[in-house]
Amino acid sequence: MEGQKIVLNRRAFVAGGAVAAASLGLGLVGCGGDSTEETAAESTAAEEGAAAAGTLTAAVGYQTNNYHPSTTSSALALGANWHVVEGLYELNMATYEPYAALAAGDPVEVSETQYEVTLREGAKFSDGTEVTAADVVSSWNRATAEGGLYVPMLSWIANIEAKDDTTVTITTAFPFSLVKERLSLIKVVPTSATDEQLTSQPVGTGPWMYESISEQQIVFAPNPEYNGDHPATNESMVWDIIVDDTARCTAIQEGSVMCMENCPADMIDQIAAGGATTEDVQGFNLPFLMFNTKKAPFDDNRVRQAFLYAINVPQLISNAMMDKAEAATSFLPANHANYHEASTVYTYDTAKATELLQEAGVSGLSITLDTTDANWITALSPQIKNDLEATGLVTVEIREQASSSLYANQTDTDDPQFDVVLAPGDPSVFGNDPDLLMNWWYGDNTWTQKRTQWKGSEAYEQLQTLMNQAVQASGDEQQELWNQCFDLIAEQAPLYPLFHRSVTTAYYADQLDGYEPIGTTGLNFIDVTAQA
Repeated sequence: MEGQKIVLNRRAFVAGGAVAAASLGLGLVGCGGDSTEETAAESTAAEEGAAAAGTLTAAVGYQTNNYHPSTTSSALALGANWHVVEGLYELNMATYEPYAALAAGDPVEVSETQYEVTLREGAKFSDGTEVTAADVVSSWNRATAEGGLYVPMLSWIANIEAKDDTTVTITTAFPFSLVKERLSLIKVVPTSATDEQLTSQPVGTGPWMYESISEQQIVFAPNPEYNGDHPATNESMVWDIIVDDTARCTAIQEGSVMCMENCPADMIDQIAAGGATTEDVQGFNLPFLMFNTKKAPFDDNRVRQAFLYAINVPQLISNAMMDKAEAATSFLPANHANYHEASTVYTYDTAKATELLQEAGVSGLSITLDTTDANWITALSPQIKNDLEATGLVTVEIREQASSSLYANQTDTDDPQFDVVLAPGDPSVFGNDPDLLMNWWYGDNTWTQKRTQWKGSEAYEQLQTLMNQAVQASGDEQQELWNQCFDLIAEQAPLYPLFHRSVTTAYYADQLDGYEPIGTTGLNFIDVTAQA
């Protein structure tokens, strides 16, 4: 199922002929002598200059102070880094298809657990230093440092070593079917770069480079050393960091930016008045209920199921999300290539919820629903409280706080005593394969060790076995194993989505040639030219 597209004001796209002509002109200049060729070359050069002129402008809705490509989980930093730092392979964020970036081509399979990858010929960092295989090795070491965020997503790699200056040998811990997709997580940076430098303003090999980063704005310049297939085609790119929804909408409405992420559904009409196009792309982004599975009665999956049956999700979507979401019928959204409707689907059923609670011996249960302070999450909590209390067996107190405080104070402690958490999440910013998405919340990491405390349970062990089998399989066998994973996650529900959100982006179609909105946080301007 394709993401819904709403066009409020359609304008004609400007043809990208100048870029094509510029590529052709390079060959003509090399011939020399003929006046016709010289004229064509001069004309092409003029067109190329026109294509490169101007600034691509955007408004982004998140902020951060950590741009480190090996440690950040920030929506802003991840999106910005797509343009600046490269992995051996990158993902087309509109399709999630992998393509060779810093690599010269596909991995060469030496055996079922060993691959060789050659670097793009002549690749340099934006500071002019040559990229070597040693930089790939050191970048892998950074990404897999003990306690690192990316470790669970890269645990399939046993070793990466330099075969020579331009070739790396990748040894996997077991046969792994998603090599290119997952190598995109390892962004290659100079071995000599310090963590402090990478946190504040990383250097990379991508088509753009950071010119400056502040709390209010990111300024990018074309990377003069870039020699890949996706060069920057404007003289600069500027992202205004505008967290406030109203201010961000005003920026696109007034035309001070060409594109805006995270468009609030209730402000679409105002944005339309400014002449912009909005597009909804169904994504993975979701609100979840997370249970303390070591604390009674949430150690009983019937209670966890009861809570999910009790919530009127269609009403949440209608009232709080302005219909910009789809109720979860599986861990994955229905438009995902690997979607499978779970054996347990949580439809709104107060009677069933009450019955399950009674079966589990629950009555007079008083709980605290901890929530993050994200606006769209706080908009959900009052109805969820009412729906749970409609069972007649539960009373709910809502406790709202910043996500950093919630996790630090309530879940990530030596003896977590929280009841239930309502919070948002979207690991699809890292990739979209089912193994990555499941590992984020159900792998051997903080989520299962500290938060759900689900690690060590029989169902957890069963899920790990199925996931390990799936990543070593392919085709129908792999899909069937993933289907069993989705069924198990839905049945056990230590953490489970209520719905999957659509991501709405606003932009001026006649000003951005080649732009395609994506279904996750961040803005992607690879192969996009601003037509001022």
